[in-house]
Amino acid sequence: MSDLINHDPNSVSNPDNNIFGLPTSEETSRLIIIPVPWEVTVSYNAGTARAPEAIHKASLQVDLFDSEMPEAWKKGFYMRPVDKKILMKSDYLRKEAELYIDYISRGEEVEANQFMLKTLKEVNEGGTFLNNWVYDQTKALLEKDKLVCILGGDHSTPLGYMKAIGEKHGQFGILQIDAHCDLRESYEGFVYSHASIMFNALKEIPEIERLVQVGVRDYSQVEWEYIKSSNFRVVTYFDKEIKTRQFEGQSWKTIAEEIVDKLPDKVLISFDIDGLDRKLCPHTGTPVPGGFELEEVFFVFKKVIESGKKIIGFDLSEVGISDSDWNSNVGARVLFKLSNLLVTSNS
Repeated sequence: MSDLINHDPNSVSNPDNNIFGLPTSEETSRLIIIPVPWEVTVSYNAGTARAPEAIHKASLQVDLFDSEMPEAWKKGFYMRPVDKKILMKSDYLRKEAELYIDYISRGEEVEANQFMLKTLKEVNEGGTFLNNWVYDQTKALLEKDKLVCILGGDHSTPLGYMKAIGEKHGQFGILQIDAHCDLRESYEGFVYSHASIMFNALKEIPEIERLVQVGVRDYSQVEWEYIKSSNFRVVTYFDKEIKTRQFEGQSWKTIAEEIVDKLPDKVLISFDIDGLDRKLCPHTGTPVPGGFELEEVFFVFKKVIESGKKIIGFDLSEVGISDSDWNSNVGARVLFKLSNLLVTSNS
């Protein structure tokens, strides 16, 4: 591959190059993207396990010029190849989980069925395996002083990453863009469910100082009670409340600056694509009416940078796949913006 310094950002993307058509290697890149093709516990639409490959393909259509951060790509972004063994394990356990979810949804007793007990055990062991795998991958790169991000897969994928980030950086906060709280404990019996990522993160990672959730519009009473009893360790900006404030005349600038003010000095962005309006992510796993325009979310991220707070990492999850490539097209553009922000914040 040609040298990144001499790469022409205006040229047609070479499909033999890496993410965004960049002629990069892992050794010379500032940011390493770890794809995690995992969607074992998805409770509605499947497909996100194959999002990393689809996003990689769609990324070749993304222009490298970002008017706010025009030089960021020159730091080098590199996406590792998708680990096919992880994908195969996800596919196998996904089928097992589907049988289990169908069984319990009919009101059947798990304890009365040895096969279902075995299935539940296998799925939960798979979640532990995945968390350890992600942790090991992340920790090794952070020890080399690389910037690292996670590309899912479903939203359960970044837990091991968050643990490694905590060990590397100490106290930090999470800015979560999401239609859901993800604060359920062992959802459907699955300990490491996509619906439990933030519950598990807050439980297992003491370095997380605060979780600020933005755009939530589908949640349970248990999650509501969790938020209220968290002593402001969890601060949630519900989609309905945001829109009500805007209808009554408050600007998005005012609300965005308030959101950023709630965050500590070090910030990890956890971006579930279903935080956006569904027209931007029609095949995401669990779509919900409402949500943001992409530029509204990017505006909040910009305010994080302007505030002087440091973005230390990000994960992007729940991008669906379709024949039209629309989902992966949007996902690729989100990935590019987040990558630019991360390297810029660490320049």
